[in-house]
Amino acid sequence: MAAHQPNLKIGIIGGTGLAEALGGETGQSVTPDTPFGPPSSPILQTRWQDVDIAILQRHGPGHVLHPSQVPYRANIFALKTLGVTHIVASGATGSLREQIFPGDLVIVDQVIDKTHRRAGTFYDGAAVHVEFAEPFCPVMRNWLLNAAQSLPGARVHDKGTYVCMEGPAFSTRAESLMHRVWGGDLIGMTAMPEAKLAREAEIAYALIGLPTDYDCWRPHDPSIAQHDLLSEIIGNLRKAADAGIRLIREALSDVTPLKQSPSPAHTALKLAIWSDKSRIDPNHVKQLAPLWGKYF
Repeated sequence: MAAHQPNLKIGIIGGTGLAEALGGETGQSVTPDTPFGPPSSPILQTRWQDVDIAILQRHGPGHVLHPSQVPYRANIFALKTLGVTHIVASGATGSLREQIFPGDLVIVDQVIDKTHRRAGTFYDGAAVHVEFAEPFCPVMRNWLLNAAQSLPGARVHDKGTYVCMEGPAFSTRAESLMHRVWGGDLIGMTAMPEAKLAREAEIAYALIGLPTDYDCWRPHDPSIAQHDLLSEIIGNLRKAADAGIRLIREALSDVTPLKQSPSPAHTALKLAIWSDKSRIDPNHVKQLAPLWGKYF
């Protein structure tokens, strides 16, 4: 089958040390200008097994940005201007289900957005309504799940609902129990508006959840000291992050499915611009040209 995505480029959003862990070839770090300020970190453009990748540290060098401070719009806009067509993101979460063990991986398929302090759209000067019923790209999810079959020893869940809270404080026990009633499987602080903005930028987006603990709905063993509990959580994060990196490496070894199957996200704006285009401020159109310019 002929490739539908000849200029495929994969953005990877994660934590410090990701580039070294992936073993990417020597690349160049760039910090694109955006209408929303600079991205969280310089973006490393490199290659891995003949695949162009761009790596961004969501929380900045040294993890100094808490979830509500992450410049989500700048991050996604910067990746778009660099030609990124697909994003694989990862993030630490709490587990809301007994069967999702700390240290597992979850290929997230749904999200519940509880954030309220973050700008959730690029289009402040127009009415733009993207479809978001399936917030994570089905083509990318299948690609990751197929790659997961080649990961010995890793427990990978094929779906999960991610509840995105504002933070930076963790949930109360009442909130944690409520999130379970809602149908949440994971609780985290960074999936939104990141996933929604990727859709608005017509970038396919997939998320690997990295459970570190059971959140506070499940009481901790009172005999375990707080310091030891923290060490256990950090150990679970390291285990999940290592498995997540192995999954990304395995998936990047064959990107044929992404080239052969266009993502629904790549035409997300086709019917989403509801405003009379002649009435939209031309400066706004020009400012956001990398996102929606082809529709004007």
